[in-house]
Amino acid sequence: MAARIISFIVALFVLPGLAFAHGPTRQKASESVVIDAAPEAVWARIAEFGDMSWHPRIAMTDAAEGNEKGSIRTLGFTDGGMMEEELSKYDAAKMSYSTFIGHVNVDLLPATNYSSTITIKPAEDGAKSEVTWRAAFYRGYPNNDPPAELNDEAAIAGITAYIREGLDNLKATVESGS
Repeated sequence: MAARIISFIVALFVLPGLAFAHGPTRQKASESVVIDAAPEAVWARIAEFGDMSWHPRIAMTDAAEGNEKGSIRTLGFTDGGMMEEELSKYDAAKMSYSTFIGHVNVDLLPATNYSSTITIKPAEDGAKSEVTWRAAFYRGYPNNDPPAELNDEAAIAGITAYIREGLDNLKATVESGS
């Protein structure tokens, strides 16, 4: 009986600490935009993995392997700094592709292990397009007690802003015919 009581007391003190020992949890962000153009026209603007000129934060891109799975594109940001993003899935028929950034520059995006998928679907009987960009990631500081600029909230806000800016500029670019 005494052993059970001691085990219970130990569990009361040890188990709560283990809940915090696992580190960060995976976060998600998802944004959509409706663009006044047919899905094929929108896809034509984003279909080339090596061209991300539609995103206002990206100054240059390069993807030597093009749209092949495993292709790496180098992203040069307008604020300076570079990152490499890998194409993990590409489906032209479904107008969708997925990417992964294993080594995120947290000065540019406050997250780690970033993966995303961009998909275009017909809206309003195909006269318009709905573009959805979903991302999953961890906060920029992988250990416990992250600084405010690299915590879960900062990661969600930073990735959401990055996605929103990209979608809004894609909409403006396609609708203006640029």
